[in-house]
Amino acid sequence: MQTKLYNQDGQEIGQTELSDGVFGVPMNVDLVHQVRVGLLANQRKPVAHTKDRSDVRGGGKKPWRQKGTGRARHGSTRSPIWKGGGVSHGPRNDKNYSQKINLKVGQLGLKMALSAKLKNDRVMVVEKLDLAGGKTKDFKNLISKLGWTGKSLLVVTAQPVENLTRASANLPKTKVVSINDLGLLDVLKFHNIILTTHAVNRLAAK
Repeated sequence: MQTKLYNQDGQEIGQTELSDGVFGVPMNVDLVHQVRVGLLANQRKPVAHTKDRSDVRGGGKKPWRQKGTGRARHGSTRSPIWKGGGVSHGPRNDKNYSQKINLKVGQLGLKMALSAKLKNDRVMVVEKLDLAGGKTKDFKNLISKLGWTGKSLLVVTAQPVENLTRASANLPKTKVVSINDLGLLDVLKFHNIILTTHAVNRLAAK
């Protein structure tokens, strides 16, 4: 499929080819949701942690003899029903929340998200992006010329570009990533996407 090609001054300079296999994939909301949930689960790092009865110190001696006292039988003072005892079914920081995401399913979810962005006119292809220095002011002027201010913005390059990354670091709702770091969560999180022509070519090859 064809889409408009711009220079970094925001001027239309022609057309560029986009792969139908990446930007022309019909949306399956359930699949995209499944991949998103899996990715978020894989990022999860549990912090809350409670001790169960085997972790709590003490309680080795039986509090009183089994029979004949008139009281309930107990084997340890570290039982969950005792004050100072362990916690039943509490949160543990060793719990594993990770989910398996098949490679093809993950790639398909990314393609669907990119296709939906293009369909909603939220994707712009720029011939190249050059910044002489890593100045935030220069980067703001760049995206202003492209007419993509006011919304969250994801800039995708073929290779990591230090100047662009440094210049965008202080801008809210703005992120610069290379193709190798592009994931579904970023595509869903940011409203608009700018891709360089080299990034488009590498994305199709990948």
